Amino acid sequence: MSQTIKIDQLADTVMKGMEEYAKLAADDLKADVKKAGDTVKKQIEGSAPKKTGKYSKSWAVKKTRETSDSIQVVVHSKNRYQLTHLLEFGHAKRGGGRTRAFPHIAPAEQAGIEQLTRDIERDLRKGG
Repeated sequence: MSQTIKIDQLADTVMKGMEEYAKLAADDLKADVKKAGDTVKKQIEGSAPKKTGKYSKSWAVKKTRETSDSIQVVVHSKNRYQLTHLLEFGHAKRGGGRTRAFPHIAPAEQAGIEQLTRDIERDLRKGG
């Protein structure tokens, strides 16, 4: 649909279009960040050590901050946060030596970063 505008209204019309595009892009970005957070959570749950299963079931995604154009999410272990570092990197034993490390957080984080990058690039190519 074409619209006739006067030359002195051109700047306002272009700015309005840019603001609409920015809002659409921000909405897509927020959805992509939430999706990446869920992916990281699922991958950690799938690859976490499962002695009793409580640890792998303790992971959650929490939105920590959201503005009109950005969002921040954190993937964390509820009530088992002390255990995450010990399992991810191993730790010293009382009698000497070290326990085996179970890297499950870093690979999930990397997969989330890669997914988020792909999704953002896809959204920008489709035009918001």
